[in-house]
Amino acid sequence: MTSTFRTLTVPLDGKAFPGGLPSFLVRDDVLCWTRREAGLAGFGETARFTATGPDRFLEADIWWRHLVLEAEVSDAVELPGTGPVAFGSFAFSKTSAHESRLIVPEIVVGVRDNQAWLTQLTFDGGPLTEETALAALDRWLGGGPPAAPATEGTTPAGDSAGDASIGGVPGQVGGAVVRPLPLAAGATLHTGSLSEEAWMEAVAAGVAEIRTGALEKLVLARDVVATIPSGVHAADVLRELAARYRECWTYGVDGLVGATPEMLIQVEGRTAQARVLAGTLDRRDAHGEDGPPMDYATRVLAGSEKQRHEHEIAIQSLTRQLAPFSEAMNAHDEPFILELPNVWHLASDVKAELTEVEGHVPTCLALINALHPTAAVCGTPTLVAGELIRKLEHLDRGPYAGPVGWLDAAGNGEWGIALRGAVIESPETVRLYAGCGIVDGSQPEAELAETWAKFRPMLESLGIGS
Repeated sequence: MTSTFRTLTVPLDGKAFPGGLPSFLVRDDVLCWTRREAGLAGFGETARFTATGPDRFLEADIWWRHLVLEAEVSDAVELPGTGPVAFGSFAFSKTSAHESRLIVPEIVVGVRDNQAWLTQLTFDGGPLTEETALAALDRWLGGGPPAAPATEGTTPAGDSAGDASIGGVPGQVGGAVVRPLPLAAGATLHTGSLSEEAWMEAVAAGVAEIRTGALEKLVLARDVVATIPSGVHAADVLRELAARYRECWTYGVDGLVGATPEMLIQVEGRTAQARVLAGTLDRRDAHGEDGPPMDYATRVLAGSEKQRHEHEIAIQSLTRQLAPFSEAMNAHDEPFILELPNVWHLASDVKAELTEVEGHVPTCLALINALHPTAAVCGTPTLVAGELIRKLEHLDRGPYAGPVGWLDAAGNGEWGIALRGAVIESPETVRLYAGCGIVDGSQPEAELAETWAKFRPMLESLGIGS
């Protein structure tokens, strides 16, 4: 054995898997980050870092930079995501008992701009060749071909089909604690830390605090627990999410699975980008309305003073924290409407050219340390909102609403916010999370209904909702 970290990246024949990166989502322990058939899939584990507390991002950054500093890297592709790569998932809260983590796989498959590659990562002193990398990939895939992308039974992006209620009307007030599910034999769905009624009381309490002037916005989350006797299979969930939600970033790290529409920070060279979401409208609300659905979304969502106010708070939160690291920055003057199969969002994209801070361009994790948590997932002011979240939610969010993504040795990386996701807690149990931005004027019943709209991607992909 040797203590030297070594990686080899070689081109891969993309024609052998026309389904793109989702074709490799065949194991429940796969690490993944994919959007529109591109992205990264990782297998195995070469190294791992874990941390808790307020310094978890900086401690992970130091560990990663030390690991790659003297690495022996052979990279015939030289694209973002080649060479040394780590996948990561971080707890939302600095007070969480959940361990934040970086995981360095043994094998990574990447697809980008019609190019595909394979990276082998090791501390072993043995040969590192294209043949050893292909053999390792074949071993992880079980000797079989990559899986076909999910098609049958999925709902294409933009299609309003598949919006039937789960065990009654999602978001209905006064429902039973246990909701029977019609599409999976024996499956049940339980409220988590708070009942629906108790959560709506928390929303009302949050609005009352906002009206005192103590804070401007609060984000409150809730959880539900699905029990599926036939089993929870991460690979099936990830393929379904990747097929249904192509405009989102589908992620899988250590039992955390989901498809987020929100990019916390993407770094390529000296360019950083983010996608900020705040303001949500359930697509089912357009049923029975006159005219095209997008006209309804524009009128009701973009025309809502409440939704626009919530969105502006989120934009200001991100740009204010990103400004010290940027020599130039631009954002949309007006938010656009992001159309997903389950909801519409008000969205804005932000782009910044990074400047040197103390002699070097900030890393992904350094930026995350400055940006997280944004008003989109916490509220503002951050400290006041964070304390109120802990008081009202009665929930350790764990990795929900925390950063999730990947980084490479060159400083490139993509980190989303772990939304529209769940944590697989056992072979038959999965905990789903959803949250809503609360401002003055928020109605508890409407916010509860919004959480059910946000649960739908995971419920559908688990096969217990349509």
